[in-house]
Amino acid sequence: MKISVIGCGYLGAVHAAAMAQLGHQVVGFDIDSYRISELAAGRAPFYEPQLPEILASAGAKGGLAFSTDPAVVAGAKVHFVAVGTPQRAGGYAADLSAVDAAIDALIPHLAPGDLVVGKSTVPVGTAAALAARVAAGCPGAMLAWNPEFLREGFAVADTITPDRIVYGLPADPAQAASAKALLDEVYATALAAGTPLVVTDYQTAELVKVAANAFLATKISFINAMAEISESVGADVTQLADAIGHDARIGRRFLNAGVGFGGGCLPKDIRAFTARAEELGRGESIAFLKEIDAINLRRRQRVVDLVTELLDGQVFHKKVAVLGLSFKPESDDIRDSPALDVAVQLKGLGADVVAVDPKAIPNSMRTHPQLAYTEEVETALSGAHAVVLVTEWKVFRDLDPAWVAGLVERQLIVDGRNCLDPDAWRAAGWTYRGMGRG
Repeated sequence: MKISVIGCGYLGAVHAAAMAQLGHQVVGFDIDSYRISELAAGRAPFYEPQLPEILASAGAKGGLAFSTDPAVVAGAKVHFVAVGTPQRAGGYAADLSAVDAAIDALIPHLAPGDLVVGKSTVPVGTAAALAARVAAGCPGAMLAWNPEFLREGFAVADTITPDRIVYGLPADPAQAASAKALLDEVYATALAAGTPLVVTDYQTAELVKVAANAFLATKISFINAMAEISESVGADVTQLADAIGHDARIGRRFLNAGVGFGGGCLPKDIRAFTARAEELGRGESIAFLKEIDAINLRRRQRVVDLVTELLDGQVFHKKVAVLGLSFKPESDDIRDSPALDVAVQLKGLGADVVAVDPKAIPNSMRTHPQLAYTEEVETALSGAHAVVLVTEWKVFRDLDPAWVAGLVERQLIVDGRNCLDPDAWRAAGWTYRGMGRG
């Protein structure tokens, strides 16, 4: 099948390459000329494990092409819209301007029977409005909604072997059957492998993604709220999470207390969900998400406070080694990154911050040139008065506390991800502070 992907950022580039890897003929369109030139050359414009390999493989087979000309999508049977929906400037609602622009660019090149498939995360009600625009612009063309559930660092595997697939189909039975048949062909490999399929309406499909992210954010902020209580009474939140995680109704995943969540999805999605609920007159239904957001942001401040406490309130001109900049390991994404936020706050207090990250330094330098950066962990640690770990890259988790002790000025460490062994670090002479660990 010939497929087009409109929007070749993180979601679109991965989707295009993965679909080509599965054997489809794929064309990708984006207005960003740099992004397109990199992808056309087989290079990933951002860091994502396995993406360079499948770009090269699909390119070698001749099944993948990229262009800044929207006419390239003509002739494709299925058109995936995978543009960003960031938080609107000056408010919490989602900015849908890129979605609107994508539909406007796509409509002149549609043919009757074509299927437009939304993958972007949008407020509930968006799909119905877009379906009407598609039908008016090209009678006979259809729209479906197919939310994505990618995890940065695992996006290729999540696309090729997803844990579930959701179709939001038109209300008209004939259109729904046609749209489903086309999507079944797109996802034939995953469906043949037994991947669970949920077939539903537009509204439910739109809600699936934001509800999933809201639940994950709630679970993370819940354990961080327990970390706040644990700190007050001298309990260990990690052992608390282990204990309640054995309950099958709760589970252990996403119960890791720390500096909180970030990235391009969870923060802006829960805010947009809150804004949409208020537009619908149901703001009270998910009002708790505002407190979830507040808890999350408090944890960043708590890391800064812990560093300040360890330095006896004297942060000015003290060298602080910040380990990590990306919002999570195996990514160079710094959008709403707690790690970068901590580094910037410490710099604002007068600390001599030196930050190190395996992949996120170029992106960080563009947004925060005031920070000092290094690609060498040893350079960041050398002469440091305090160390703060805020992104749990393996290279940081595996540090030998005795080796680090020989580099720093003072053996003070804040483990913002609770990923180090407190006993091992304390045995090596360190003053160790975790998040909610007593």
